[in-house]
Amino acid sequence: MAVFAVHNCLLFSFFFHWILLLSLLLDFSLLVASHSSVVEFLPGFDGPLPFELETGYVGVDEWEDVQLFYYFAKSGSNPREDPLVLWLTGGPGCSSFTAFAYEVGPLNFKAVQDDGSLPKLVLNPNSWTKGASMIFVDLPVGTGFSYARTSAAAHSIDLQACAQAYEFMRKWLIDHPEFLSNPFYIAGDSYSGITIPTVAHQISDGNEVGIKPFINLKGYVLGNPVTFLHGDGNYAIPFAHAMGLISDELYESLQRNCEGEYMNVDPSNDVCWNDVQAYSQCISGLQHNQILEPQCGFASPKPRELFGKRRSLYDENPELLHPDQSLCAGNRVIGYRLSYSWLDNDSVREALHIEKGSIGQWIRCNYGVSYTSTITDSYQYHVKLSAKGYRSLIFSGDHDMIVPFLGTQAWIKSLNYSIVDDWRSWIVEGQVAGYTRSYSNGMTYATVKGGGHTAAEYKPFECSIMFKRWISHQPL
Repeated sequence: MAVFAVHNCLLFSFFFHWILLLSLLLDFSLLVASHSSVVEFLPGFDGPLPFELETGYVGVDEWEDVQLFYYFAKSGSNPREDPLVLWLTGGPGCSSFTAFAYEVGPLNFKAVQDDGSLPKLVLNPNSWTKGASMIFVDLPVGTGFSYARTSAAAHSIDLQACAQAYEFMRKWLIDHPEFLSNPFYIAGDSYSGITIPTVAHQISDGNEVGIKPFINLKGYVLGNPVTFLHGDGNYAIPFAHAMGLISDELYESLQRNCEGEYMNVDPSNDVCWNDVQAYSQCISGLQHNQILEPQCGFASPKPRELFGKRRSLYDENPELLHPDQSLCAGNRVIGYRLSYSWLDNDSVREALHIEKGSIGQWIRCNYGVSYTSTITDSYQYHVKLSAKGYRSLIFSGDHDMIVPFLGTQAWIKSLNYSIVDDWRSWIVEGQVAGYTRSYSNGMTYATVKGGGHTAAEYKPFECSIMFKRWISHQPL
């Protein structure tokens, strides 16, 4: 199965060199298309915020018709020297507020409230901002609070969105020159496995040709990353077999009749089609985000391209469901409802400095965003970034059936770098938190035991320790 083929090279080369030329012409004429404000108090949080928070917009593209919204949380340790991390949430179309409040950011919602009052916020004890300054950006346009000023600007393709992320970062650093010398990383999860290596490659190439400001790129971090839009899903069946979800006989029949291609089955291949239907029946009652959890609806950002378009309101916003099962009481899906009621509150929007009239109802994962995917895999960018010596941390929740760890391990292995720290467990508070392996290209891979899609949401404490060790150049 030729899953590691390089795609879109000519398209990317043309598009990116055009961007480089335009950027060289613009240079410091970028000054400065950002509108930011410090946030000292947030409705629902008791007292002043004990960390430095800034929100704002950065206008991108020629006429700044795309306004990208961001949340910036300064490191609670040593912001002058600590790494600066740009975070992009997946989807595409899922707001970075998902990471800010449910995964790696400084705040969490308090336990689920059903009395209709404004949701309460508490500090996240596992925030990655304890040792790094983090910028959470709503990307692409139409995601979260990012908006377009014209109908033409409301649509983007992935290469364009990646170029906008690069432009965002340059403009933000011009407006925040005190961070120019900080080590810079770009991070995210799920569908961001496509965009982040692309953005990192654009930044690297821009640095090499002298685009200003120079961005002190050191590497990137990816959790449960999509790498092949039409290939990652093929590992769900081997994963299901390895986890004991389907029988040996069915798995052997699937291998024989489908020849490794399970996502786009030839309708004329009746035996393969029947096997895939039998497989689908076996897993129909499972929560694919984390196979040990009860099925209570959609719980995390997942790549829409792998699973087709949703057909109903509940499919578009399934966290708004009200499951009757007692097992689902307090489930993370129910917890997602808090973000809707909080971010649609007028006092909250005023505190966050949201431009009035720019966005109607806030949507956590806007799968109706006008976005076209043309990058079918990011493997080519991992190859190029590895050759340039950038560090990377790739991690997988080992109970994620959406982007199974088997597929991630396969493409990492195909890079064919020598192993410098062989497969072993990594330990948190005396317990096995997962398994890890490091390579000579500066790449560290880790599984997160019990983690789902995405791992940082399901295992926040373990993932915070993992990130802290890696960002500090310590072994996991």
